[in-house]
Amino acid sequence: MERKIETKCIHLLEDEEEYIHYGAISYPIYQTATYAHLGVGKSSGYDYSRLQNPTKEHLEKVVASLENGTDAFAFSSGMAAISLLMELFKPGDHIIAESDLYGGSIRLFHNVSAKNGITFSHIDCFKENIGDFITPATKAIYIETPTNPMMNVTDISAVAEITRKYNLILIVDNTFMSPYFQNPLDLGADIVVHSGTKYLSGHNDTLAGFLVTKRADIAEKFAFLIKTTGAGLSPFDSWLVLRGIKTLGVRMEKSQENAIKIAHWLKKQKVVKKVIYTGLPEHSGYEIMKKQARGFGGMLTFQLESKEFALSILKKVRMIKFAESLGGVETLITYPTTQTHADVPQEIREKNGITESTLRLSVGIENADDLIYELEKVFEETERELSGRKKS
Repeated sequence: MERKIETKCIHLLEDEEEYIHYGAISYPIYQTATYAHLGVGKSSGYDYSRLQNPTKEHLEKVVASLENGTDAFAFSSGMAAISLLMELFKPGDHIIAESDLYGGSIRLFHNVSAKNGITFSHIDCFKENIGDFITPATKAIYIETPTNPMMNVTDISAVAEITRKYNLILIVDNTFMSPYFQNPLDLGADIVVHSGTKYLSGHNDTLAGFLVTKRADIAEKFAFLIKTTGAGLSPFDSWLVLRGIKTLGVRMEKSQENAIKIAHWLKKQKVVKKVIYTGLPEHSGYEIMKKQARGFGGMLTFQLESKEFALSILKKVRMIKFAESLGGVETLITYPTTQTHADVPQEIREKNGITESTLRLSVGIENADDLIYELEKVFEETERELSGRKKS
């Protein structure tokens, strides 16, 4: 019987076949830069930690197992992973990318990849006819699902049919869902991207990124590029992510449970004009999520009645932190306009639905009633404050 993902977060099957590392339950941190050899051609299997390190290698095997891939590569950050991913392409290549992407990805594409001669077409992959944008130069389709921050859902299997037809690479950023809730490789993707800083690590204490694949030709290229560029994750940070992954299942379940409660509470607030959460039946991607994922995650976005109301909330929250990351045990609230998407031109932000009254919430694992109580108090204080200004 194949093991369930909760177990795979904690146990790597191949490690159970032998008694290794003196029986250590916590995988050791091999904090070494280089390795001694017994003689010429007699390597321990490790030569230099820029090429590979046992702690990093163990983490990569765990992540590959969770994503049902054959190879995973751990990087110093999510953006380091995406930067190396772009090295698969050459000047003149064309990539179709989701329009509502994390702002850092857009910044990289437009300021670095474009400089290197790669062109992009940004479209709404969840609703537009992707085939209309494919040219002889097109090499890949790059999507997030759900997207950041507008939570648009793309049917991965449907896009995979297109990429197979035209012999393109399908790249899916799976950061929002984590491998606990969604496995794009099983749905036809060629490469999965993760900001390991987020749900995989889960504690806002380290940076990491991952690329996962089951294609041997792509894995071979990644292996060459990671040792050449030196973008690999350090041994200590690899250990931190390993520790975080052990609780991935319980964290994702609790975050989702809280997110559903908060989404329903937000829907009842008169100052909230729209709640965007894929676990709400009225979400346009709800049925697709039920088909391609095992859950809906802990991310939600909501639109308030005004910019002033949004800014007041950001100023008043205390337990909920005003910060621009996500996926940790703490609940974080983010203002995409000046944080995650500050480098995205205003007209593109607004086209995607990101306004000055948009807030994104990464729901943590606190008690949901405590989170709602704080939001309720902050909303009431803001309403009184803004009402007083109008009267004066």
